[in-house]
Amino acid sequence: MELLEVFKALSNETRMLILQWLKDPEIHFPKPQSGDIHEDGVCVSDIHKKVRLSQSTVSLYLSMLQNAGLIKAKRIGQFTYYKRDEENIKKVLEGINKEL
Repeated sequence: MELLEVFKALSNETRMLILQWLKDPEIHFPKPQSGDIHEDGVCVSDIHKKVRLSQSTVSLYLSMLQNAGLIKAKRIGQFTYYKRDEENIKKVLEGINKEL
């Protein structure tokens, strides 16, 4: 894990908000029609609606968060679902504590 990638991903208010919203997805997003919001995550279309930015921008932001190891994606049918990667977030915090 590269801490610089984490800091870059977190250096944008909207990306920070997405990560915060995914911490308590049932509060911030509609209940999925199928599956479990905690196990499967939040559909990219629901994130897009909440953020109100272009689809390409939202995809880029999610990609940055995923590449930094802060979220993970799961493909179900034609949709992609995102949730926090709590294990990696814990490692990031430990890395920050160790390095700084």
